[in-house]
Amino acid sequence: MMKRYLLALFLMALAHASFASGGTDSTFTAAKDSIIVEYGHSGKIVILVDNKEDFEKLKILDVNQIIDELDLELDEDTGDLTVVEIRDKDGHSKEIVKVEEGGAETAVSVGRIKVIVDESGPTTKVRVEKTKKKEPSFRTYFNVDLGINNYLREGGGFPTSDQPYAVKGWGSWNVGLNLMASQRLSKGFYWDFGLGVQWYNFKFENRDYQAVRGDQGIDFIQRTDVDGFKSKVSASYLTAMTLLKVDFGRMNDNGNKGLKIAAGPYFGYRVGGRSKYVYRELGGSGRHKDKLNTGIYLNNIRYGIRGEIGIGRVTFFSTYDLNELYQDGKGPSETSLHPITFGLVF
Repeated sequence: MMKRYLLALFLMALAHASFASGGTDSTFTAAKDSIIVEYGHSGKIVILVDNKEDFEKLKILDVNQIIDELDLELDEDTGDLTVVEIRDKDGHSKEIVKVEEGGAETAVSVGRIKVIVDESGPTTKVRVEKTKKKEPSFRTYFNVDLGINNYLREGGGFPTSDQPYAVKGWGSWNVGLNLMASQRLSKGFYWDFGLGVQWYNFKFENRDYQAVRGDQGIDFIQRTDVDGFKSKVSASYLTAMTLLKVDFGRMNDNGNKGLKIAAGPYFGYRVGGRSKYVYRELGGSGRHKDKLNTGIYLNNIRYGIRGEIGIGRVTFFSTYDLNELYQDGKGPSETSLHPITFGLVF
């Protein structure tokens, strides 16, 4: 196949020399094992032959027929010539090799690589350019959320340290695994949507308090009989989300270097939940763990708003649950708690 394309290049140039009349002269010179055909101002074709019989075979080639079968068309207005083209069954075509004539410049494009020969000056200059990859209108991707959790009380503000359910920021991790899709709406505007699994961990600041399952709801009891090391409540949700995104970098042809902002709703269904308490007996050694099923008092549904802001390849995210973490009347009696998360998208 490659030989056919190389032969097509030769025949194309030869046909151009043969079709030119009056104003175009052709010169044929011969060297050992080769034939050099010079035509026009700078056209040159080099034919390598091993023996006389191979050269005799060139005489029986029908140049016009081969050019017609290859369907090589020259754009008279632009001087563009597609040398190699692939077409599928549906008639869609993809250019592989394209030649562009523009005055003293000749450009040959192969895929995303373009070689430009400039003969406008006393010396010939050659430069190589790489065109940007065309952005697909639809794509899928996978990302990971890594953040820290807290919650806002009814009326605003975070719980204070004197409250047993106050959350310690470091250790209250949020981890999310998301399979996403992105549809380009217009230049710089996108609709992203996907499914994922989110893991919430709320690590209590006061490690002497343990969250247990009471008769009427979740209770926070102070453990004075043991030495506590860690106390937390965790939950996991299967989550669907959708975002409208504006990418100013793409909008201004700066690629990934610009500012990106996105916002949209999410909806989750709980698939797990429990409390964990790590402690050591007073005067004893070794650690013990209590894992209790407190998930029965967590809300089975969560919904809220997600926002993202990106600079270059770094993206920050935040989520806020519009509904309460615990079921109505099953959480702390004095207030309602709405989870909020801050983190990075990888």
